[in-house]
Amino acid sequence: MQQVLADYKTAKIDETLRATLALLEKFTLTPDALSAADVRPVLATGVSREAVVDAFYVAFLFNTYDRLADTLGWELPDRRYYPKAGQFLLKRGYR
Repeated sequence: MQQVLADYKTAKIDETLRATLALLEKFTLTPDALSAADVRPVLATGVSREAVVDAFYVAFLFNTYDRLADTLGWELPDRRYYPKAGQFLLKRGYR
């Protein structure tokens, strides 16, 4: 996981994940430059259209929350919260 956070481009991960992360990076940093041509390489790695849409939804929500948190000065929960929340999400998902 640390390799991915440090640099997903060189991390030892599946090419489907690398392609998806590259797409989400562009979506986050330069959304006005994003086009259908950016999605095609992701689909070519075997990622389904549904998975691409899901990835966009998750990235959109996190991007929105990050911007709101920065703008409104939200405080982060204690670090002990995150492992528990992660386990909850793994069990129950984002429903």
